[in-house]
Amino acid sequence: MARLQEVLAFPAAYRLLGRLIGRDSRSVYVAEYLKARPGERVLDLGCGPGDILRYLPACDYVGVDIDPGYVEAAQKRYGPRGTFRCLPVEDFVVAEPASFDLVMANGVLHHLDDEQAAAMLRVAAGALKPGGRLVTLDGCFVPGQSWVAKALLRMDRGKFVRERPAYEALARGSFARVEAVVRHDLLSLPYTLLIMTCRQRPA
Repeated sequence: MARLQEVLAFPAAYRLLGRLIGRDSRSVYVAEYLKARPGERVLDLGCGPGDILRYLPACDYVGVDIDPGYVEAAQKRYGPRGTFRCLPVEDFVVAEPASFDLVMANGVLHHLDDEQAAAMLRVAAGALKPGGRLVTLDGCFVPGQSWVAKALLRMDRGKFVRERPAYEALARGSFARVEAVVRHDLLSLPYTLLIMTCRQRPA
């Protein structure tokens, strides 16, 4: 397992694995949940090598990731389409608070302990305009899931894969409205994903 984690540290390997197991999951995720619109300001916390940009319309994009190799790969491939920063997502400081229409955290929360996750969620909440939304995507333990899905989640690089109520409780620490959807069908192997859409209540 440690060997796989070392391999996935290389952006090309990370990208290849995504293609092998992802089917059309990113396009479905973008269309059904992110719903990004042209011209929006988008903050991607935990952007990895920036591959989500392939599926987004033209937008004002900022990507943040702790891995310098991923950030370098993102800059080389997608630099003209956005700005990339290398630092922990929970430490990112938004230069203009309440200026983003969409914040996404794709596969991030299950890599963070509760304190780090709460800090990241506060960053997201502070970055969003009134009416803006945070969308998260993470592996999740749920009752009745297949033993294969449960086993794969236990082998995930993220050490903090949680049950659905734990993710929702974290999100409600910073957001008044949290809508959560469980999907078992987005990947080409048995795997359970939780997608949360988080907003503040209208003023």
